[in-house]
Amino acid sequence: MPIESGSCASARQAKQKRKSHSLSIRRTNSSEQERAGLQRDMLEGQDSKLPSSVRNTLLELFGQIEREFENLYIENLELRREIDTLNERLAAEGQTIDGAELSKGQLKTKASHSTSQLSQKLKTTYKASTSKIVSSFKTTTSRAICQLVKEYVGHRDGIWDVSVAKTQPVVLGTASADHTALLWSIETGKCLTKYVGHVGSVNSIKFHPTEQVALTASGDQTAHIWRYIVQLPTPQPTADCNQMSGEDEVEFSDKDEPDGDGDGCGDCPTVRAPLTSLKSHQGVVIAADWLVGGKQAVTASWDRTANLYDVETSELVHSLTGHDQELTHCCTHPTQRLVVTSSRDTTFRLWDFRDPSIHSVNVFQGHTDTVTSAVFTVGDNVVSGSDDRTVKVWDLKNMRSPIATIRTDSAVNRINVCVGQRIIALPHDNRQVRLFDMSGVRLARLPRSNRQGHRRMVCCTAWSEDHPICNLFTCGFDRQAIGWNINIPALLQEK
Repeated sequence: MPIESGSCASARQAKQKRKSHSLSIRRTNSSEQERAGLQRDMLEGQDSKLPSSVRNTLLELFGQIEREFENLYIENLELRREIDTLNERLAAEGQTIDGAELSKGQLKTKASHSTSQLSQKLKTTYKASTSKIVSSFKTTTSRAICQLVKEYVGHRDGIWDVSVAKTQPVVLGTASADHTALLWSIETGKCLTKYVGHVGSVNSIKFHPTEQVALTASGDQTAHIWRYIVQLPTPQPTADCNQMSGEDEVEFSDKDEPDGDGDGCGDCPTVRAPLTSLKSHQGVVIAADWLVGGKQAVTASWDRTANLYDVETSELVHSLTGHDQELTHCCTHPTQRLVVTSSRDTTFRLWDFRDPSIHSVNVFQGHTDTVTSAVFTVGDNVVSGSDDRTVKVWDLKNMRSPIATIRTDSAVNRINVCVGQRIIALPHDNRQVRLFDMSGVRLARLPRSNRQGHRRMVCCTAWSEDHPICNLFTCGFDRQAIGWNINIPALLQEK
């Protein structure tokens, strides 16, 4: 009998507690409504330059936000009541077993079991509501194997762009804020040639499709075309780097940066003057590329225009206008006379030069912040990256909406697409480099630890599909470029 009366007393206390909670909620709701009404009256009484319709809309939106928080608060109270009820039930059960008190060890075991059940219940309740958010960051079970092969160290400032030569001998090119462009041996990491013709930051480098000629864009408002002659050194055996999956990561300090002098770039051959200088822009030339065939070149500038030049005569053929703000990048189609330009005005534009008499333009409006780059892929697809932390795949025949959207946790810089394997490499402001397929499925994240990977913002990526050692290159503001070997499982390639 004493046990039963104790149980009844506990039940009455729980009932009174629930009743008091309900009353407190109603009081809270009424007081909040009164406060909201007072705030509304105060706002309506104040002088404002906003139209009344706009103010009413804002007040309604703020009211909706307040109601959402109120609902969350009520749900929190309900959960707390459930926890109190479970604790009271556990205490009551502990008193009724065999008509005697449980030992502390038995009570602790039973409480632990009840707590684990409650924890599982809460996880199950919230799993459905968070699954949509988490799904954007999930990766496939079959991950790509990413191995660091070589580091290219020698610049004295951040590296903005990286590119791979299309002709033999295959070399790596880097463009840096230290006013130089360097050519590297991919196998040995040795600097082969230094170009010092610019008097401003070198923002872009691209190689001619058939000749040993490079095109660089600079902050000195010019683009230079210059010839190089390199002789590859004998490859040296490289240290075996441990293979790491794309998810391994250890944080480290920005102090662990490579020295600017690097691997003896001071004694490599130097090119001091260009073959041709393209000088029609009134602002920083942020990027440049060769039109198919290599007889024309296109440049993108902060003066909000892109220019098309004749390489042989250096004459301006067309000035492409239409962007409302500074351009950030330009890219040409590998097989057709098409150009795509991206801008800070949140758009990118497609320019068609296949018919000399028609230079049609299509505007793609799918981002909410600066479009940092837009590049061509296989067929009629374009991939764009933005500071709004998204990457979108577009069909040139349908500009209304993207066919795939990749959402990330950091701004995206100059992207590059592996045409053969249809893989997108995304360099981020947060020092990460992630790999996705064209449908938006994440394949891997490149290793970043205190021993390897970039230590600051990653600015650009470049694929080299035919090179036997390195098939992906990255560069960043930590003054180094890195060569990677990316092994994509056959299952992922089929997808």
